[in-house]
Amino acid sequence: MKGILAIETATEACSVALWRDPELKQRHEITPRQHSQRLFGMLGELLPNGRLPEHGIEAVAYGAGPGSFTGLRIAASAVQGLTFATGLPAIPVSTLACQVQTALRQGLVGEGDRVLSSLDARINEIYYACYRIEQGLPVPMGEALAVAPALMVLPEDAASAFAVGSGCRFLEQFPDAVRAQLTGVAADLLPEARDLVPLALAQGVAQTPQQVQPVYVRDEINWKKIPEQGKRK
Repeated sequence: MKGILAIETATEACSVALWRDPELKQRHEITPRQHSQRLFGMLGELLPNGRLPEHGIEAVAYGAGPGSFTGLRIAASAVQGLTFATGLPAIPVSTLACQVQTALRQGLVGEGDRVLSSLDARINEIYYACYRIEQGLPVPMGEALAVAPALMVLPEDAASAFAVGSGCRFLEQFPDAVRAQLTGVAADLLPEARDLVPLALAQGVAQTPQQVQPVYVRDEINWKKIPEQGKRK
C-alpha cells in the first residue's frame, strides 16, 4: 500500500494526515468541541478536489477509539461517507495505540519500553491499556478498559512503564503500586493522525463502510451502522 488518508478525532485534537509514500502531510489542531467544523476543512486543504483515488489513496485509516463519544462518531461518519463514495477500504486503529506511536515518534519512549496509554473518559473514569514497543510498533499487553483511576492495574510484566495521555491528569488517584511503576509521565500528549499510518500498514485489517464503527469499551454505548441509521425503534 502506498497511500493512506488518516483521521483521528477521539480527543481534544482534530487531526488529518495524508500519506503518499514517501511524502506525509498533516493538519493537527487542538479544537475541543469543534471537530465537525474543522475536519472537512482540513480534508479540503489536503485533498482539494476530494477525489481520494486520484490522489493515490488506497485506504482510509481512522482512530476507532476509545475516546470522546462525539469525536468518535464524527470520525466514523466521515470515514463511512468517504469509503462508501470511493469504494476504498477503512482500517480501524486503536486510539490508545496511536497515542503510544505518537510518543514513540516524539522520542519519549523507545524499543522495548512498556507504555501506559490512557485517556480521560469523563464521569470519573479513564480508558487505559498497556503496550510494549516491538520493532517500532506498540503491541498490546492486554485489553483496553474503562475504570475509575483508583482501580487501575498494570500487567505483571510491566514492572516499569512510561505513562502518556490525558488519563494521567488523574495521576494522584492512581494506586500507589501503579505510580511506583511509572518511569515518567506525559499527560498533555495527544494522538496524531500521522501515527495511525504505520499501525494501519502493520495490521492491514480492512473494513467495508458498513463495518465502520467506534470502539467505546463501555458495552452500554451503541453505534448505528449505515443500514440502521435513520430507523426508529
